[in-house]
Amino acid sequence: MKAILNDLYQHKRLSKSEAKQVLIDIASEKYNDAHLASFMTVFMMRPISVQELSGFREALLDLAIKVDFSEYNTIDIVGTGGDGKDTFNISTLTSFIVAGTGQKVAKHGNYSVSSKSGSSDMLASFGYQFTNDQNTLKNHLEKANICFLHAPKFHPAMKAVGPTRKALALKTFFNMLGPLVNPSSPKNHLLGTFNSEIARLYNYILQEEDINYGIIHTLDGYDEISLTGPFKMFTKKGELLINPEDLGQKRIKQSEIFGGNNIEAAANIFKLIINAKGTEAQNNVVLTNAAFALKIIDQTKSYEDAFEEAKISLLDLKAKQTLDKLIQL
Repeated sequence: MKAILNDLYQHKRLSKSEAKQVLIDIASEKYNDAHLASFMTVFMMRPISVQELSGFREALLDLAIKVDFSEYNTIDIVGTGGDGKDTFNISTLTSFIVAGTGQKVAKHGNYSVSSKSGSSDMLASFGYQFTNDQNTLKNHLEKANICFLHAPKFHPAMKAVGPTRKALALKTFFNMLGPLVNPSSPKNHLLGTFNSEIARLYNYILQEEDINYGIIHTLDGYDEISLTGPFKMFTKKGELLINPEDLGQKRIKQSEIFGGNNIEAAANIFKLIINAKGTEAQNNVVLTNAAFALKIIDQTKSYEDAFEEAKISLLDLKAKQTLDKLIQL
């Protein structure tokens, strides 16, 4: 690792194969915490290259405990995290709304590193038991239309750096990798990134693959559609700039989608929204994200129809019933 760090300090970049090997060595716990922290810090100081990100991703996918959901048309809805905005759990709520419409969701997630509450924190607070058993997860998909893939259960490399990431409490390149390494290889993805540069990297990597995807970056720094301002959406068809007004939505204030100061507060907000007792701003944000997810799965669907479908799922408590089923299984 010393030699690698010296090269990186000299502003050299890793090739795809070098990046892949470093991640394999990290998973094997070959490096101490100081080296790991130094290595992660490099990629906070300068942009990561496509080759580096591709190599890290390939290593994590090669090392991952895989689950085969190829018989289902699944979607993952996930952001990088690390946007520092402390919103409520938008992608997790969106996932339950989409599952409430009858679509199959294979949600990949983790504990929070740089915010108050990640998707794993939220589900654990509701009593969900994490597992990497394929039969159990398939049962969840069959009966609740959603399963949850807790990253440390599937990714030894992520587990190996967990304590260092937690100690740093900053966004690292592992935040960038999370949405790209779902171990079930979903056929559809709605991904969010905290800056447009990472959105372009994702687009470069994913456009070569036989999947449907949308990559979201809201220009004021959110890794989801926040309705606080315009957002970019990258798909195989190109790049769009969309304003809330284009969707018939009002712009909202950052304070209207605040997620609370701790997991308990975040869980309370989550429960209010999924019980159809959220504010207009909270509801519109999750419904807009869900509408775009539904459009990714079925590209012939209009945004208006997708939004109405999501609205029925939330307000008729189908999303809530989906959460209840998942917790009870």
